[in-house]
Amino acid sequence: MSSQTRGPRKQRSSAKIDDVARLAGVSPMTVSRVINKGANVREETRRKVEAAIAELNYAPSNAARILAGGEDLRIGLLHSNPSFAYLSEFLVGALEETSAANAQLLVKPCNEEGGEAKAVAQLLRTRIDGVILPPPLSDSPAVLEALKDADVPVVAVATGRAPEWALSVSIDDREAAFTMTHHLAALGHRRIGFITGHPNQTASAERLDGYREALSALHLPFDPALVAQGYFTYRSGLEAATQLLDLDTPPTAIFASNDDMAAAAITVAHRRGLDVPNQLTVCGYDDTALAVSVWPELTTIRQPTTDMARRAVRLLIGEIRARNGGRSAVEHPHVVAEFKLIRRDSDAGPA
Repeated sequence: MSSQTRGPRKQRSSAKIDDVARLAGVSPMTVSRVINKGANVREETRRKVEAAIAELNYAPSNAARILAGGEDLRIGLLHSNPSFAYLSEFLVGALEETSAANAQLLVKPCNEEGGEAKAVAQLLRTRIDGVILPPPLSDSPAVLEALKDADVPVVAVATGRAPEWALSVSIDDREAAFTMTHHLAALGHRRIGFITGHPNQTASAERLDGYREALSALHLPFDPALVAQGYFTYRSGLEAATQLLDLDTPPTAIFASNDDMAAAAITVAHRRGLDVPNQLTVCGYDDTALAVSVWPELTTIRQPTTDMARRAVRLLIGEIRARNGGRSAVEHPHVVAEFKLIRRDSDAGPA
C-alpha cells in the first residue's frame, strides 16, 4: 500500500569498485583515489573514473573506504623465472612479509611464451593494488608498459635498469661480478671462464660488464672464447660448461651467472674426471639452497633474495598507502641491497 503512495525510489547499483575500474580502464586503487579526492591523479584519468561511476550508478561502499585506509591490500606477484631455487626463496620472503602486513598475495605464473599481456590482464581483473615483478619480468617492456598504463604501483626486483616511474630493489650486479672475478684472480687464475645469464635480463649484461671490468683492472686480456652463453637454467649450464672445457686451452676457473649453471658446470667436470676445486674451480651467483646441495658446496655471490622480496613488499605497501592517502610517493623508491661473496669448497688456486 505504502509503495503506491510514495514516489519512485532510485535503486542502489550492484556495481563494485572492480566494475568501475574495468570500465574506466584503470586499477581499483585509482578508483579509490578518485573517490577519496586523492592527489597524483591525472585529470584525464579522473574524468574517466567519474564517467564510469556515473554510468554504473556506483555508490562507494565500505570496500572503497577500506582501500582508502590502506587495509585489505591485494599484492600481485607475476613470475616466469626458470630457476626453481631462486623463485622458491623469493616466494618465501614475499609470503612472510604480506602475511605480517595482513595483506593478500596473489601469485600468477607467466610461462606461456608471448603471453605477458594476457597474464597482466588476468592479474588486473583480480583487483590488485600493486604488483611485484621478480626477474625476468622485471625487465619485460610489455609487462611494465601494461602496468604503467593501468596506473598500478610496481616494484621491479633484481633488474639492472629499473624504469624511473617504478619502484625497485636490486643489488649492484656489476660490482658483485667484479668482486668474484677479482677473487678468482687473487687465487692465481688467469684463464677465467664466464657463463652469462639470459639476454632478456639487464642483470646479465651487468654481470658480464663486471667480469670484463675486473679483467681490465687486473691487466688480464679479455678472451671472447672464455665467455659462453647461458640462460639461467641447469641445462644451459651443461652446454656452456662443455663449450668452455672443450677449448684447446680450457679455463682453470668457471664463474657462472647463477647457482643452477654453476651446479651444471660441476656436473660436467665430474663427468670428465676433473676434481673440483683442485683441477677446476667453479663459482656461482645468488647463494640459493642449491649452493649447499651440490658437492662440493659452491663458492658464490650471496644475493639476499628472500630479504629483497620482503623489502619489495614493504616498499610497495608504502607506495600504495601514500597514493591512497594523497601523500607524496615513498622517499627512497630505488633500494640497493648488499651482496656478499661466500666462500665454500668449490674454489682453489689453479693446479
